[in-house]
Amino acid sequence: MAHFGFPIEAIFLFATAISFSVFMDLFAHRHTKEVSVLDAGLWSVFWIGLALAFYGYLWVRFDKLWADLYLAGVALEKSLSVDNLVVFMAIFTSFSIKGALQHRILYWGIIGALFFRAIFVAAGTGLFHLTPWVGFCFAAVVAWSGWKMFVTLGREAEIVTDYSSHWSVRFTQRIMPIFPRLHAEQFFVTRALVQGLAQSDPTIKLARGRHTIVFATPAFLCLIAIETSDIMFAFDSVPAVIAVTQEPLLVYAAMIFAVLGLRSLYFVLAALTRYLVYLEPAVIVLLFFIAFKLALQSGEHVFGWDFLHISPNTSLLIILGTLTAGVVASLVWSNKATAETTKVGPESPP
Repeated sequence: MAHFGFPIEAIFLFATAISFSVFMDLFAHRHTKEVSVLDAGLWSVFWIGLALAFYGYLWVRFDKLWADLYLAGVALEKSLSVDNLVVFMAIFTSFSIKGALQHRILYWGIIGALFFRAIFVAAGTGLFHLTPWVGFCFAAVVAWSGWKMFVTLGREAEIVTDYSSHWSVRFTQRIMPIFPRLHAEQFFVTRALVQGLAQSDPTIKLARGRHTIVFATPAFLCLIAIETSDIMFAFDSVPAVIAVTQEPLLVYAAMIFAVLGLRSLYFVLAALTRYLVYLEPAVIVLLFFIAFKLALQSGEHVFGWDFLHISPNTSLLIILGTLTAGVVASLVWSNKATAETTKVGPESPP
């Protein structure tokens, strides 16, 4: 019995692998503690290995073409996620959230992403199959995302956003009573606890919800901001991955295997972000390439364009090659810039 073009066996294997891995990750990090770069790096290797294992399964069980489409989607989603992780850093800074609690918030944020990605993938692939004209709309969205990244390139430090006043946070504050202090790693605190803390600390003021049972903490507000930013990010990334393949299972699998490693990648990126200076320009190039590919595919269906066909293997090579070039350029040129900065210092007195 086929489903979405793939047998139930493939869907069951994918769902089982994801469920078991998420449970194992939750069990391994059941205690809230600071995440080291080594631990994050090892988990990043695990998630990449899991994604490659599914690639091998698709290749052996079905065809190399399907496997390459999936791998191209994973690489593209992973590269686009870098910009989203930078936003996560800014959100955590706005809420003064430290490393140990960051890990817990990212975990539940990614669990939410599994659900919302399924909705976006189902809607996106459905629309794409409904009419080829949708491809032009997706191409415009992806190109606009690339343009936004291009015009802000190199100016991230100048653009400071206070995510604690984000519209999603303000909306949450209107419908839920808020306790204005972090309390351990809790998203919610009880009225009894709040009353006890308020008696011992008279500076704690509760504007509303004095008679409520549960109060939300800033950690929950931070989670709302993280989840909202990820949903907005999905508006850009889903059309980009759909440009690679319109098979719903491959699109969702590519996005989920990339998203599941985001939490570990976040802590690695936090340590390496100053060195990967040319990765964002590489992502911008990829966005414009994907927009062009989407427009080309739609033009082929609508207008019969046949002057250029970009095969799945070519897409995979371009995506992996561009990302590799960005990383290599960052490692080479950032090291040179650091060395020159070290050499050029205050002049010694004669």
